[in-house]
Amino acid sequence: MQKIPPATLLESEEYSITGGIKIIDRWFRTTLDYSNPAAGEIAIFARNAQPNKKGNGDCGAGLPYILYLQGGPGFECGPPENHPLTNFLFDKGYQVLYLDQRGTGMSTPISARMLEDNGGRKRSVEEQAKFVKLFRADNIVRDCEAVRLALLGRKEKEEDRKWGVVGQSFGGFCAVTYLSIHSEGLREVFTTGGMPPLVNNPDEVYKPLWQKVKQRNQVYYQKYPLDVERVRDILIHLSKEDVRVPNGGRLTSRRFLGLGLAFGGHGGIDSVHHIVQRAHTDLNVLGHLSYKVLQSIEGNQSFDGNILYALVHEPIYCQHHSANWSALRTKPDDKEFYWKQSLDCDNKDQPIYFTGEMIFPWAFEDYGELTKLKGVAEVLAKDAEWPSLYNEDVLAENEVPVYAATYMEDMYVDYTHARRTAGKIRGAKEFVSNTLMHNAVRAKTEAVMGELWRLRSGEVD
Repeated sequence: MQKIPPATLLESEEYSITGGIKIIDRWFRTTLDYSNPAAGEIAIFARNAQPNKKGNGDCGAGLPYILYLQGGPGFECGPPENHPLTNFLFDKGYQVLYLDQRGTGMSTPISARMLEDNGGRKRSVEEQAKFVKLFRADNIVRDCEAVRLALLGRKEKEEDRKWGVVGQSFGGFCAVTYLSIHSEGLREVFTTGGMPPLVNNPDEVYKPLWQKVKQRNQVYYQKYPLDVERVRDILIHLSKEDVRVPNGGRLTSRRFLGLGLAFGGHGGIDSVHHIVQRAHTDLNVLGHLSYKVLQSIEGNQSFDGNILYALVHEPIYCQHHSANWSALRTKPDDKEFYWKQSLDCDNKDQPIYFTGEMIFPWAFEDYGELTKLKGVAEVLAKDAEWPSLYNEDVLAENEVPVYAATYMEDMYVDYTHARRTAGKIRGAKEFVSNTLMHNAVRAKTEAVMGELWRLRSGEVD
């Protein structure tokens, strides 16, 4: 087992906010490449939320920690006061640590400029790809351990040196990697839509997820049948015009259909409908898409601001295999997924399907910031030298309590794979639902965490 040195605390800031929350912001310095300490260091940012409802700023400091790992990959944590999980965990007797995973938020955030510039010397495309490879779950977990050791490593009792983890989506993937390589730091683990497929490449993942995307499209058009023609009209317009979103990226038909990424969350279908309805109204009234609509579309597609998501979305599934643009290769033959052919058939009753949580090669042509990274993405897609992320032998002997929320209708994490993985983790307990969507930990916190807490308490009926 690799020995992780404690992170070095660089700076901290304390303040209180409304809602009875004390915040401690901390910036740490830790290792970029744990197998090669000479490769340099990065910053890791963690925001600690403590209950302060009684006006005693120190009352939460002695509570046990829960570490929250955000979904993604490549997305930072939001403010604790905006996440309903904060008060839920406060009520259960915890303080919460929201950690920006390496490469996101204030943890040495990755951008196209940052990747290219290496202290005044430009990195080659191959060097940039090699750098990005260090930003997967294995090193995220090592960062967590480094921070844990810095915060809790000097506690007298061994149990007090451990913390719990709540992992949402990709955060749950990280939590299972944590169980595989550094379970000694864990007291308990909760995953919400975050049991990772134990696969070596994304192909086995995308095949069933494409079918789930198809089902969600059918739900969408059943709910909003007038959008069949509206979507067709919008795509016809985009195929004829050079339309740009505010940051200069191209709004192509294929990019517009990427709004279907939202279909997997509570309220996602409605949010896409509102964009479609307003965009269609623009075309009827103005003959073009208004700035407001273009701004809304850009705001719902965050790849330019979170480029790590686009670069490693497929490689997060890779162990000693290449991704090789898996989403594109596994795309089903359903004519509804091929917008050009569907428009050519001139059948206004023919729905055209949105895509889901997939990254395609063309994303690095349409998105303004991603265009600078096309070469890096191609190198990463072909790379087959990805280290292992999970140890099934260790998981089979697991001693850490694990509680998993698994959603049958999940459009992002395949239900069958998730259940199979949970079954391979010794002692894991599952809450399975056919009514909750992927973002339920935020949209319906009590429904998810309440059930997991009942599993934790051992309640039986």
